[in-house]
Order: sequence, then C-alpha cells, then structure tokens
Amino acid sequence: MSGSRMMRAIRVSEFGAPSVLRLCSDVPVPQPGHRQVLIRVRACGVNPVETYIRSGSYARKPTLPYTPGSDVAGVVDAVGEGVTAVKAGDRVFTTAAQSGGYAEYAVAADDCVHKLPDALDFTQGAAIGIPYFTAYRALVHKAHAKAGETVLIHGASGGVGVAACQLSRALGLRVLGTAGTPEGMKLALGNGAHCAFNHREEGYTDRIMEATDGRGVDVIVEMLSNVNLGKDLQLLAYGGRVTVVGSRGSIEINPRDTMAKESSIIGVTLFSSTPEEKRECAALLFAGMEGGWLRPVVGPQYPLEKAAQAHHDIIESPGASGKIVLTM
Repeated sequence: MSGSRMMRAIRVSEFGAPSVLRLCSDVPVPQPGHRQVLIRVRACGVNPVETYIRSGSYARKPTLPYTPGSDVAGVVDAVGEGVTAVKAGDRVFTTAAQSGGYAEYAVAADDCVHKLPDALDFTQGAAIGIPYFTAYRALVHKAHAKAGETVLIHGASGGVGVAACQLSRALGLRVLGTAGTPEGMKLALGNGAHCAFNHREEGYTDRIMEATDGRGVDVIVEMLSNVNLGKDLQLLAYGGRVTVVGSRGSIEINPRDTMAKESSIIGVTLFSSTPEEKRECAALLFAGMEGGWLRPVVGPQYPLEKAAQAHHDIIESPGASGKIVLTM
C-alpha cells in the first residue's frame, strides 16, 4: 500500500442492507504489483450480483472489509512489473478489479484490463464487463446458440439484457425481448430485438408463442429465474435451452416440462470462465466496438457517495433502462 496517497472508496464492514455501503475518504491508494495495473477510476458499473454479495446471500463471500465493484473504466495511472499491453495514460475498462471498483483508484490484473476505444465514453466502458461477458457466455459457451435460431431475452432492458440483444442480433439469431415498461420495450427494440413484450401484462407468454407460430423459442436468457423458470419451460421449442443468468430465490417447477421437449436448464456464472473463453469473448466484443454494433446503454448515473441508493434502485426499480453506473 502507498502511504503517501489517500482516496475515497466505498467499504463494506458487515453484510446486510444497502446502508452497509459506507463512503470512506482515508483509504490508501493501492500499488500495482507484478502483472497488475493501477487505474484512476472515472466510472464503475453496478451489477445485481454485487447486491447479493453485499447482503451475504451469495455463495462466494469476500473477506470483510472489502470494496465492491468489478466493471471499472478510467485511465491507467501506473503499471506493475511485467505489464506490456497497456501503459500510463491509456483509456481502459476492466472485467474484474482486485481491489474493488467503487473507488477513485483500483488495481486489476493485466489480463482483465482492455483498451477502451475512443468512440466509447467512460460510463459506457463501465457498462461492458460483466454484462457483455455474461451475455456471451450464456449465448455461446452455454446455450451454443446458432444463427437462425430464436432467442428470448427475458429481461431485455437492463445491462445484461441490452448486451444479450446486441450480441444475439450480431450472431444471426431472431431476437425476442421482454421488459417491464414501455420505455424498456423501446430500448430492447432499439438494441437488436425484432419483437418486444411487456412481461407485466397478462398473457404476454401467449403472445410470445404466437410470435413463433406456436413452435416456441430455442434459447432463453433468463434474468429472474425464481419468477420465470416455470413459464420458460413452457415457452421452449423441442431441444430448447434456458440459461439461468439471475435468480433472487427459489421456485418450484415440474420436471416433466423438460422431458417432453428434452429441454435443458443451464446455470451461468462468469467466475467459471477459462482464460481461453475470456479471450474468445473479448475478441468478439472488440469486433463489435470496431463495427459499431456494440453500444453499451447507460441508464441512471450516481456519484460514488450514492452507492447505497444505486444498490436499492437496481433491485427495487419497476423496470430497468440501461446500465446503472457510479461516476467519480
């Protein structure tokens, strides 16, 4: 740790409600070690998984106290020994931050740091990491989606949902999306969905089936499986796959719904990605940035001191509208 520089950072000393996110102004700026990069953080994405970790309900619990956040965008301040891909002054984004991203400075392993194209601003850079890498893992590595298939993005207006819409369209899929508000439906349609449905309306699943001429969908990317998994199994075509990206509790399903269609329920976690899978995903995402179809949609922005409000809103808001981001 550096004794000369201090920074503001969010610290969590106990698991619990959003109020456990405390702003501290006397946190030492970390020093980059071997193959590490120190980043002056300009923005950090807020992901639902960070609220589960903070509450203590997630399987993987960090050692207390800790700073949340992994999806950082900013400028390289310094690099440790062995780092060659980036240098001080480079605009970058991360897919993980070892010291936590809800802070003015963050340290990340060099293989998790990527150059941010000039066409994207820092808030957009903070919306890439977990959303796009998760969407790619669900669609390609887990569901093995193929061009010409139909995909349902069940929750298409949040960070992962928008990413899944853009990726699905680029991969040649027919894209159906759901959202909880008219604004969310418009957002899904503007980011690659061919059709959008309001999942708060009675009978919306019937309309999804009608849109497939009764055949069902091949792949579902599910953001709230504790509510929707039973419905998802009814919506699948023969051989269909549900990828479980998010869940906030338990649900009872009828296993027979998987038997008749020989369908699959597949869990998705980014932490299990191999280095090869990460490199493959990064290569496609860079192609998307260069081609212009990868366009992160930034939703509500909060200053660092409002991190607790951001955690409340990402879970309690009536409908997502892009990626929630903290700004420094």
